[in-house]
Amino acid sequence: MPATPSLAGRLAIPAVALAMSGLGAYHVHVESRSMPMTSPPESPSRSPFEASVAATGMVEPRSEAIAVGSSLPGVVLEVFVPGDSVGAPVSAGDPLFRVDDRHLVSERDAAVARLEAARRRLDRLEQTPRPEEVPPSLARVRTAERRAELAGDKLDRTLRLVGRDAVSNELAVERELEHRIALGELDRVRADHELLVAGPWGPDLAISRAEVAEAEAEVARLDVEIGRATVRSPIDAVVLRVDVRPGEQVDARADAPLVILGDCSTLHVRLEIDEEDIPRFVAGSPALAFPRGDADRPHRLRFVRVEPLVLPKRSLTGIGGERVDTRVLQAIYAVEGRGDSLHVGQQLDAFIDADPSPAAPAGISGGPTKNAPSPGLGSEGA
Repeated sequence: MPATPSLAGRLAIPAVALAMSGLGAYHVHVESRSMPMTSPPESPSRSPFEASVAATGMVEPRSEAIAVGSSLPGVVLEVFVPGDSVGAPVSAGDPLFRVDDRHLVSERDAAVARLEAARRRLDRLEQTPRPEEVPPSLARVRTAERRAELAGDKLDRTLRLVGRDAVSNELAVERELEHRIALGELDRVRADHELLVAGPWGPDLAISRAEVAEAEAEVARLDVEIGRATVRSPIDAVVLRVDVRPGEQVDARADAPLVILGDCSTLHVRLEIDEEDIPRFVAGSPALAFPRGDADRPHRLRFVRVEPLVLPKRSLTGIGGERVDTRVLQAIYAVEGRGDSLHVGQQLDAFIDADPSPAAPAGISGGPTKNAPSPGLGSEGA
């Protein structure tokens, strides 16, 4: 007969189940306790206006960020604004970096030599005839005239002798032909002398001058190409970023900018106003901007312009619930004062007065008068 289980064996399984139930209840109790409320590290920015439009902004230079690229592909030989000079000012026309232009320099040297040869040919043509060539030509003319006179005298004497039957008619014909040949030679020599004295032919001069102009244009073209190899600053600006090094290969269609410049004499803020708030936005209204993490020191903004093209929103704040399919109107504001604590590319929370009046906003000193939702949500302020 099988052995009957003892009392302890029959109670083991219910005891284990009871213990596991108690452990589960304790875990649920511990995990379900509410965490104590903690204060945020920084107070969120609040609208200082009675009625406002909230927006997010990006600090940019007055000229906007100028992404400088290379006009020519090639290997970078020199960088005149290395990475440790970021933040330094540059003037318009200052060199930034230079792409390999040695082949262009050699081509220019050859073009200069061709230009010099073309100019020498033109000079030689324009100085025709040489002074030394005129006397020999005149001497040939005088010689031909004497020969024609001699042939004419012989013909006259022969014709007189023919009338006296002293010489044959054949001799008279021979003398006449010699005279005609002498006259023809005289005409030829005179024509050559006139051609020499007349100087170069007009079409020959035009061709030679065109060759000089063509050579000059080739030299000028190579000068332009060599100048393009050295990338220069287009304006008086500040170097914001340098992403090129000597020896790197650059392309004229590089995706990333090699050098970023900007006129930071006055900082601008590009505010993005959600399309739901556009009807309440008043162009020219004053605004205040708060740096992220510093809600106690607002920056007064002065209206500059509105870019009328409504664009898809690209500057995202990362706040939960933010719409990424909305469109925004971009308004440009200038930071009043130097704005030394701001940096290009920094995001700001901004509030635009939706009911502008001559009175200053109540919260200009940092004391808000009314709460407003975060501008990252694209909602209007109170």
